[in-house]
Amino acid sequence: GAATGVGGVIRDILSAGTRPIAILDGLRFGDIENDTHARWLFKNAVSGIADYGNCLGIPTIGGEVEFDNCYKGYALVDVAAIGFGKKNRLIKNHASKGDLVVLIGGSTGRDGIGGSQFASDSLEGEDRSAVQIPDPFIEKLIIETILEARNEKCINAMKDLGGGGLSCAVSEIAESLEIGIELDVNNVHTRESGLLPDEIMISESQERMLIITSKQKLQKLKEICDKFRVMCSQIGYVKNDKMMHVKKSNKTIALLPAEFVARAPLLDRKKTKPKYLMLIKKYPTTSASFGRTLDYSKIILKLLSCPNITSKHWVFQQYDHEVGIRTVVKPGFDASVLRLDNGKFLSAKIDGNPKHCYLDPRQGAIGCFEEACRNIVCKGTNPIGMVDHLQFGNPEDPEIFWTFMESLEGLTEYAKFLRIPCVGGKVSFYNETPSGPIKPTPLIGVLGISNKTPFLSVHPDNGDYLIIIGNTKDELGGSEYLEYIHKFIGGTCPVVDFKDSKTNMLAVLSLIKNKLVKSVHDCSKGGLSIALSELSIFGNIGFTMDVKKIPCKENLSFEKILFSESHSRYLLVIDKKNIMDAKQFLSKKKISFAVLGKFSGDQIIIRHKSKNLVKFRIDLAQKRYFNGLEDLLKHG
Repeated sequence: GAATGVGGVIRDILSAGTRPIAILDGLRFGDIENDTHARWLFKNAVSGIADYGNCLGIPTIGGEVEFDNCYKGYALVDVAAIGFGKKNRLIKNHASKGDLVVLIGGSTGRDGIGGSQFASDSLEGEDRSAVQIPDPFIEKLIIETILEARNEKCINAMKDLGGGGLSCAVSEIAESLEIGIELDVNNVHTRESGLLPDEIMISESQERMLIITSKQKLQKLKEICDKFRVMCSQIGYVKNDKMMHVKKSNKTIALLPAEFVARAPLLDRKKTKPKYLMLIKKYPTTSASFGRTLDYSKIILKLLSCPNITSKHWVFQQYDHEVGIRTVVKPGFDASVLRLDNGKFLSAKIDGNPKHCYLDPRQGAIGCFEEACRNIVCKGTNPIGMVDHLQFGNPEDPEIFWTFMESLEGLTEYAKFLRIPCVGGKVSFYNETPSGPIKPTPLIGVLGISNKTPFLSVHPDNGDYLIIIGNTKDELGGSEYLEYIHKFIGGTCPVVDFKDSKTNMLAVLSLIKNKLVKSVHDCSKGGLSIALSELSIFGNIGFTMDVKKIPCKENLSFEKILFSESHSRYLLVIDKKNIMDAKQFLSKKKISFAVLGKFSGDQIIIRHKSKNLVKFRIDLAQKRYFNGLEDLLKHG
């Protein structure tokens, strides 16, 4: 199942006439600390992605993993792909009457029949026939076949076969080009005999592409397919009647307007604010409400080994993230960076946060978008485009449809504000388990571009200064701290201030451009305490600071300062020779910032006046952070 996600999105990229150069994956599973089935799903999904991508020679350069009880017995595997090509070689779909319709790639079988419908059902049993069988070696041959056929101008139009198989591919390409297509199912190359016409039309067998070519180029296309040993069948031709005409020899099986099949009518669904939002608890104002004194050192160390925070190097070490020799910045710390053939550099990151989206779908979705942008900015690249995968429960439920619309409207609002186009995406509904619907789970991918040498972060050294940009607010709701440490669901979800978001992004990009910073890291899951710990962990150096130096617009408790996951915050590592210039720049731009202190020693110490609130050794933090996931999977 995970492997087919990789194959499908790569063929989407290929359909534009671009070579796939990178993959990112977003994974969602149940509680792997206490659920052996969740661990089994996690291991095998990672294995499926690794096996497929590694066989293709396409690097998996990053991703995101989240574990939550709402996914119990369930798995969400999102895959994003990046393609690169020259403008004059892009496939600009067009077709004329008499052009030929050709199916190339793997043979059609009974695997995957009803796969999309199966993915949109609540899982109460198994249906293995609905699962497609992937073959990465055929996919690799198809990539080379398509790119050579593109170079030889054999492709007028092209679409991959994904959900719904031929029925969707044929109707959608006909509708988009305002043409008709007549095809004969007898001409489709099949894996087995006796397939019924409807099985041929809806099978979702993998590694197949639909191509429209001219009569003059058909022979050349067949020669290219033969060269790479890829099967090729002429299954139909183009007409002007805008109809989808399916035949079996001389017998008509289906005759429908392509627009009717491809474009379902809009439904006026009802939406109602969920009742659970009316019952969300406010967070207690004092730690005493939990009946105990808080040991912040122990809490931070525990969070560092929390499955949602601990290093995911076990995941990306399964992938070949350097094949193709484009990867300049490897996964594991904010965004990854690729070197492009035209001398530019591309950064990419995907982010999501179902905890925030559960408490406030609109602000949670905006926060996911902003976090992905922050990670892009941390690499000195300017966000230029986004894709989204919106995953929700049953939209026929007015409460779930309300959460979907809130998320969608929030993403639209923020994208328009930053002028970042949404260039693709997907919606997945009916994600429900016997326990109920999943939390609203939008996953946002963002691309960034730089025309100059990429910003290669350098880990902090002894004597380097640390500056924080952005305000910490009373926003503990949906934090890893509240849910993982206190098992508390509620509180105020972080809210993105659009003006501050853009201002802080531009300030960080300017500091990087002027070479005033050594490293930049954003504050996200776990809050300031975790972001600071990660800088020290990767740099293998300690840090000492006073908690009251943190910029706050209101008087906050220590736990809110340490663990609130407020947005638009960045930690900057700055060499002492640049600290005055950096401060002057930020002051001139009226950015909210503070110099927190210097890196030194082998311990992280956070003080309030003369009292240590936090104190632990870096080697202990490193052990918790780097071994947390592996130890869990090993013992599981």
